[in-house]
Amino acid sequence: MEFTDEERAVLRAGLNEWGGPANPSDAIAITMGFTGVADLFAERDRLVAQIRARVPASRADTDRAIAATELAFVSDRVGSGVEWETTTGFSDAETIRRLRSIQRKVQRGATL
Repeated sequence: MEFTDEERAVLRAGLNEWGGPANPSDAIAITMGFTGVADLFAERDRLVAQIRARVPASRADTDRAIAATELAFVSDRVGSGVEWETTTGFSDAETIRRLRSIQRKVQRGATL
């Protein structure tokens, strides 16, 4: 139950939106599983590198990467929202298909 290259690319894009068009507060970062904005930015770089290198991730890291991507994708208030397609190059339709696939795999116990 491995994540596809396309699914990994969406997760990397979602993480990279934070510090770009996505504007986190400490409360939002905490909601995603980080200790605050500084931790989000520090962990974002590590998680992106880990996903790119296909290094196995913990359940906590997997959950944080998914939550950060989901929020960046859907929220126009704190995430990328309507700008997602422009800033990531992924259409809304392909993003939601990949996110649903990721969510199903995680429900069956998959981690990055």
